[in-house]
This record gives sequence, structure tokens and C-alpha cells, in this order.
Amino acid sequence: MYRAGELRQKEVINLRDASRMGFVSDVEVSLEAGVIEAVIVPGKTKFFNFGSGKDLVIPWEKIRQIGEDVILVDWKTEEEK
Repeated sequence: MYRAGELRQKEVINLRDASRMGFVSDVEVSLEAGVIEAVIVPGKTKFFNFGSGKDLVIPWEKIRQIGEDVILVDWKTEEEK
């Protein structure tokens, strides 16, 4: 199991198209279950929490691998949606 602080600032890479999605800025935690439910990556135009980019909320079940510096996810691209 991972702690929320261990996931922050890891880069998120999409396995479907090898795109760099950004860096984890926050996590969603279920207080009842005590587990991480999702990681949050700021939207492309957000910079220091300013801007209009919509955050990406990536559910925990979409995470395929967590490495020392990166998190690999299976995320549908805009073309696949």
C-alpha cells in the first residue's frame, strides 16, 4: 500500500499512447475505508492552481504500475472516448 505523500509529484504516463499526462498534485482518499481512490493530475493549462484547465481524476483501478518516479495508467485518450 502507498501513502498519499509518496504519490505526489510522480509523473503520470498513459500506456495507451505513451503520453505524459502530468504530475500528481493530489489524491482522493476514502476516509471510511482508509484507501486511496484516485490520483489527481492538474489540467494542461493549470499552473500553480491558476488557469482554466480541468483536473484529471484517475481512478485507482486505472493505475497499472507505480515506479520510483512514474505512475503508469491505462487511460482512454480523447480519440477513444
